[in-house]
Amino acid sequence: MIDAGTVTADPVNETVTPVDVAIVGAGPAGLAAAVTCARAGLRVCLIDRGTSLGGQYWRQPAASPDFLQSLVAREAPVSGPGRGPVHPRDLRHLHHDLATFDALRERVGEALHAGLVDLRLRTQVWTAVVTDAAVVTDAPGGTDAPGPAADGAAVVDLHVLGPAGVAGVVRARRLVIATGAHDIGLPFPGWDLPGVMTIGGIQALLKSSDVVPGRRVALGGTGPFLLPVATGLAARGVEVVGVFEANAPTGWWPHLSTVVRNPDRLREGLAYAATLARRRVPFRPRTMIVEAHGHDRVEAVSVCRLDRAGRPGLESVVRHDVDAVGIGWGFSPILDLAVTLRCATRLGDNGFAVVAVDSEQRSSVPMVLVAGEPTGVGGAALALAEGELAGHVVVADLTDPVGTTARSRRTGQRLRTVRRDVVRLRSFATAMHAAHPIPPGWAAAVRRETTVCRCEEVDAATVLEAVAAGADTARQVKQLTRAGMGWCQGRTCEPACALLAAGAAQQTTREKAPLAGPVGASALAGDTERLVAQPVSLGALADLLPRSSSQPSHDQ
Repeated sequence: MIDAGTVTADPVNETVTPVDVAIVGAGPAGLAAAVTCARAGLRVCLIDRGTSLGGQYWRQPAASPDFLQSLVAREAPVSGPGRGPVHPRDLRHLHHDLATFDALRERVGEALHAGLVDLRLRTQVWTAVVTDAAVVTDAPGGTDAPGPAADGAAVVDLHVLGPAGVAGVVRARRLVIATGAHDIGLPFPGWDLPGVMTIGGIQALLKSSDVVPGRRVALGGTGPFLLPVATGLAARGVEVVGVFEANAPTGWWPHLSTVVRNPDRLREGLAYAATLARRRVPFRPRTMIVEAHGHDRVEAVSVCRLDRAGRPGLESVVRHDVDAVGIGWGFSPILDLAVTLRCATRLGDNGFAVVAVDSEQRSSVPMVLVAGEPTGVGGAALALAEGELAGHVVVADLTDPVGTTARSRRTGQRLRTVRRDVVRLRSFATAMHAAHPIPPGWAAAVRRETTVCRCEEVDAATVLEAVAAGADTARQVKQLTRAGMGWCQGRTCEPACALLAAGAAQQTTREKAPLAGPVGASALAGDTERLVAQPVSLGALADLLPRSSSQPSHDQ
């Protein structure tokens, strides 16, 4: 049983909380890192914007703050919107490897009870800075700050906001970034109709609220993630009219040796395929959804075959009646916090920017380690391994910085196993991206009037005009068109803008349809800067400013 007093749902207003390690993200990577550090006796602050542990992969039903203790302990039902009580056990069939999640959650509960973990749910890190130790030798009130400032090294200050906008600072000797990834949803005519969403959004509805988006659903895009979403919908009685996969299974043939070295992933894929066959869900390789039709909401989709060059044959369109559509073209790592700290990036296996790390998950910024999808999208098993490895590295840094203490045989063996797992699973991720690329002709169906940036209502014609004027990166497109300047700050449209810019640059004439091609490092890595990692209100910023006696308060 977890003592409710040990669970911190909100940061303490405008105070500095010193810890040994801060971990941002409570998904597989973050949980593995937190448990590893807490087991060694380090003080951990685990921060997540969600209402429960698990991240997107082990997403749990939505909970109010009153249910925080019971949710972590898995002892009481929580309320799903409009559906009455929804208990996590009712949705266990939607998850994989729940034994691992249950074990991690149990270890977090033990660490909470022991006072080693400060759990900050419904909390976001809006910015972070590396602070020199000389600046933080005194804690608020004039007393020496324990922990982080005591060893004379620089620290990382995380500026956080709780659910009520309560501000605080978490000061850590080490930071592990485990922030996960976004769905990539590329534009096509009608993609902005109500009822069209990402497959990650559909999965979130299923896992958090036991809600389905419609009764007849089409799924399209590429990648293994299409399969669990299809099986989850089918298990809820939804008619999945088709899984329209842009690539062919033969794309895996060059990587058979890698697949054989990862039998768990192979078994998982075969299990999904068997379930789809048993439920008679059509799986259509080399096909793509090219248009959604409807008035007030989506009513149908047009689907066509792709040729071997990855271009849609628009003369062979087939129409399917639907009331919901799920689209997924893979995932783009969430790099906001890493970019704010100016961590070096590189091109990942899918052509999008990832954080560059070494064999110990260290970034280019001292004290900052990165694990999971931000280092390259590779799935939960890889995220778990990288999170545990990052945790071991942090423990070694803070408890045995010069390596004078011999590790136990058991710890040493476990560390060697984890390192091998990271290498093996990373090779599988590389193979997955090679087998499921975004097809070169994805944009051939995009019309000039198709909306690319929903927030600022920027269409494809405007983007291509910017490219013709010399823009060859998403950032330059943003500067010329306002695409990416809206509410989502480019998190939705940036992949499309980057691919349109890179593809159009490959064309000899503007009349040809833009192609998605290799995206250069200048397009996606190294030219992005975010001083604010997450949206923050002006009121919250104003509350952080020191006020003199002559300045009026909010009550005056």
